[in-house]
Amino acid sequence: MSRAVSALHGETHKGFVEVAEAGLRGMITLRGDLASSRVKKAVKAAVGTAVPARRRIETNGEKAAAWMSPDELLLMVPHAEAPATAAALAEALAGEHHLVAEVSDARTVFTIRGARAAEVLMKLCPVDMDGFAEGEIRRTRAAQVAAAFWKSGPEEYSLVSFRSVAGYVMGLLETASRPGSELFPA
Repeated sequence: MSRAVSALHGETHKGFVEVAEAGLRGMITLRGDLASSRVKKAVKAAVGTAVPARRRIETNGEKAAAWMSPDELLLMVPHAEAPATAAALAEALAGEHHLVAEVSDARTVFTIRGARAAEVLMKLCPVDMDGFAEGEIRRTRAAQVAAAFWKSGPEEYSLVSFRSVAGYVMGLLETASRPGSELFPA
């Protein structure tokens, strides 16, 4: 059996903010009726949160549930827990219309940390960042690739993209965070 490794082995760049590949993260796509009591109960059991409202992410320590579309959530758990969590979800939702897919090895998570982290995303994503609050999530694009991001701390954003474009995304983040490229120089 092969050993799981992150896409970029924890690569980090320091510019006017720090950008880093966050390492392995367990991720499960759950599709179904998000208003269903069985789905709500299964999500609570899996990650310890409620089903999030539209464009929101609910966190519980290392676990989270992120709204991705009217019938889709991205559940995040520690990497080693993802297979068992996906199996438990599928079992809990047996007989109900749903899809559970463990997508950990198809996705990569990045962090953008620093007082000016939003500036990096402003350069890459067509999202109005004014008033973007902690707990909000946007499914969008970063330059030419699909991505989603959320404010994961007071001066931190997390971004998820496909693993196949991890090098491209890291290059975008590194370039956008280079000293001298700030949108609003101090």
